[in-house]
Amino acid sequence: MPMGLFRIFSRDDQKNLDQGLTKTRESVFSRISRALIGKSRVDDDVLDELEEILISSDVGVETTLRIITRIQERIARDKYLGTSELNTILREEIIGLLLDNRMEESDDFVLPEGIRPYVMMVVGVNGVGKTTTIGKLAWQYKERGYSVLLGAADTFRAAAVDQLSIWSERAGVPIIRQKMGSDPASVAFDTLQSAISQQADLVIIDTAGRLHNKVNLMNELSKIRKVMQKVIPDAPHEVLLVLDASTGQNAIEQARQFTAATDVNALALTKLDGTAKGGVVIGISDQFRIPVRYIGIGEKIKDLQVFNRRRFVESIFAG
Repeated sequence: MPMGLFRIFSRDDQKNLDQGLTKTRESVFSRISRALIGKSRVDDDVLDELEEILISSDVGVETTLRIITRIQERIARDKYLGTSELNTILREEIIGLLLDNRMEESDDFVLPEGIRPYVMMVVGVNGVGKTTTIGKLAWQYKERGYSVLLGAADTFRAAAVDQLSIWSERAGVPIIRQKMGSDPASVAFDTLQSAISQQADLVIIDTAGRLHNKVNLMNELSKIRKVMQKVIPDAPHEVLLVLDASTGQNAIEQARQFTAATDVNALALTKLDGTAKGGVVIGISDQFRIPVRYIGIGEKIKDLQVFNRRRFVESIFAG
């Protein structure tokens, strides 16, 4: 077992999370505060305004309606809900809603036992922070004592391979790459063979990020999977879809497209520090029965965290 595997979520981690969600928190709080001016209790008017705030914060219509329903049930049960209690109630009900999904989540970057190498294929459209996320993942897992190998299978853009190579150097992990225009499946095949010979713990394969509604891209991902399975029959163990949180509802639409076309089983939301649309993480976590594994809250190599639903919601609604 790698040294230093279990690490407590520190005060610095919490501080970074709080700072990364500043724009979302300030946007939500300021609008809720304005909605409560002159109000002493949570009534239908307050709930209507709260519904509008959550939807426009990119929580999404379906998730917002579920949250409002839970608050209405709380009011009916408790007979009275003062406006001073709204933030606390809102936080509790959103946490309850997300925990009801009963999806497993980890507090740290830990790989499942008994699967070596653990193969992660990363998908997503260009510009969402996919390559950056791979570099940060590699660094985080290496810090926990795992041996990591990267595969540069986005061979259609020289910039993508070069960028991943730079991140491999920053993270201090090796990379398998071929010349531009090479068959992506061939890169994946070589990477897995190297991982076996090097006894790597984790393999992260980058893939091309063209438009999510292009059939050719999805066919290509299927081909990469089939070729990888010639080396490791159950690979990839994780298909991680990277989404840009700052695009709001477009991120949800990308999630729908990708999950319909390929077997995505994990999600990462990036660029939360640069947007007031952090509510989209709540919507995606609720609407898709696919766990959000990671969130990006800044540009530094350390600014990628394992997503914890309770901590995330408490950070947004703390205050």
